[in-house]
Amino acid sequence: MSILVTGARGAVARGLTTLLTARGVPHRLGSRAPDTPGTVHCDLGDPGTFPAALEGIRSVFLYADASRIEDFVAEAVTAGVEHVVLLSSSSVLAPGAADSPLAASHLAVEQALSASPLRTTLLRPGAFASNALGWARSLRAGRPVRLPYPGAHTDPVHERDLAEAAVAVLTDRAHAGRAYTLTGPQSLTFAAQLAVVGEVLGRPTAFEPVSAEEWKAEADGRIPGPYADALLDFWAASADGSPAAVTGAVERLTGHPARTFEEWVRDHAGAFAV
Repeated sequence: MSILVTGARGAVARGLTTLLTARGVPHRLGSRAPDTPGTVHCDLGDPGTFPAALEGIRSVFLYADASRIEDFVAEAVTAGVEHVVLLSSSSVLAPGAADSPLAASHLAVEQALSASPLRTTLLRPGAFASNALGWARSLRAGRPVRLPYPGAHTDPVHERDLAEAAVAVLTDRAHAGRAYTLTGPQSLTFAAQLAVVGEVLGRPTAFEPVSAEEWKAEADGRIPGPYADALLDFWAASADGSPAAVTGAVERLTGHPARTFEEWVRDHAGAFAV
């Protein structure tokens, strides 16, 4: 075995696994709750699962769980791991990242890896296009999506592009030590994204503006309060009319332009089907 893919049940990890399998690249899947044959128990919050998961591994695709990152790094060094590809977040680049619930965990993992002898590649996606799945329940029911900041800009990136970027850096050590900010090809407001969903589905998709307080109350029980506050602050700052910055990193790593949000919606149209 040469590559350990942590968080095997996640969308990016699933896509990465498909690509590694298609290329015949030896790999091992690790999951907090292994439920498929060949997947090993690798709970990033439980150091007792690290030795078996890392045995014989030379590269790791790592999710940014900071709870026991120092233990994971120590065990990876002991096991002879040479290269770690971290799925981080572009939120670490914002001022005050260490104090932000959106960025702190990612930043802590980045710092632990940078202080270690492990060669590390940082993948820092912006907004996941899959965040739009949070609207699916309302749209399936024919209800407007309730948005506190419909004019907030994001840079939605397709999870398939993230998986392709990950396989590119895992299989080419020339990327070790580098950081890539990964975005979709365009900046879109939430309102514009909903319009794209409607165009693809061929039916109206409306939104209803709500206050930040209303949205937070509705999110109670699903999103912890500090995280909800951080999201609201981020959306408020992104609603000033300025487009989100987009990069060409996906194309540089994969050889093709980043997939559009429209393509993401077409790939996931079933999630919004009535």
